[in-house]
Amino acid sequence: MLRNIKNIATKLNSKFYFNYNIAQQLWFQTGGLVAIYCIVFDDKELEIILNNIDGMQYEIIGAGSNLLIRDGGFSGIILKLGKYFNNISINEDTLDVGASILDTNLSKFALMNSIKNFEFYSGIPGSIGGAIKMNAGCYGNETKNILKNVTIMNKKGKKITLTKKNINLSYRSSGLSEGDIITSACYDIHYGQKDEIERMMKDIKLNREKMQPQKIKTSGSTFKNPKNNYAAKLIEMAGCKGLSVGDACVSEKHANFLINTNKATANQIENLGKIIIDKVFEKFQIRLDWEIKILGNQ
Repeated sequence: MLRNIKNIATKLNSKFYFNYNIAQQLWFQTGGLVAIYCIVFDDKELEIILNNIDGMQYEIIGAGSNLLIRDGGFSGIILKLGKYFNNISINEDTLDVGASILDTNLSKFALMNSIKNFEFYSGIPGSIGGAIKMNAGCYGNETKNILKNVTIMNKKGKKITLTKKNINLSYRSSGLSEGDIITSACYDIHYGQKDEIERMMKDIKLNREKMQPQKIKTSGSTFKNPKNNYAAKLIEMAGCKGLSVGDACVSEKHANFLINTNKATANQIENLGKIIIDKVFEKFQIRLDWEIKILGNQ
């Protein structure tokens, strides 16, 4: 399997790295090695790669903002979509967006072109592929409200375009399978007043700076909000604010943020999360679900 991938690697423009230290690509800045890290050149090469990995587990990475690789590493292949997938264009009444575009960059593009309803993306770390897969949202809006359709490549390397209805977007989830890779998306366009769009984005920025930890090693929101409740509120009321395991701790500023304060291991971060889950369940009989994705061996 590995030999086959090394063989095709010499024939493609995609970049392959073996036994790669993925920590440098993740916001937590920790974790084990991955067997293969690949920056994919274009959709044709993505098809070739998917048809030559012989059942090896693969995962897609965007900005690395919601992923934790366990200390024992990941024996599969981590794929990152390269520059070919990093494009935005206006096509009459829709925006065509490559999956590797950062959410914040899409919101800036929308602002420059007086396109409204994308302001909330300025408050979300990550890329568009991940935003769609998880139906990302904040500040009263979410991806499903503006998305029209999405193009994916399935595990057999086949490209398929699906409407918003087809992918069944709901709170922090979608009906896409684990093997589906989003390559591009099409969004509805509604024009607005540029100064109003800019004001909303500034409000979001100020709110984030006030409420959330900044410029530290964290992965954003750690747990999904339970129905009709807030994870941060439950975590704080369960007495977890400031709780730590080694160099991993719960933010004093926002209880749903876990922080790598120095050299926390992935194991310390995961164990801290498990303690939080148990404490919240013990107090409220509500079991928190991870929002970040955890992969690999302990």
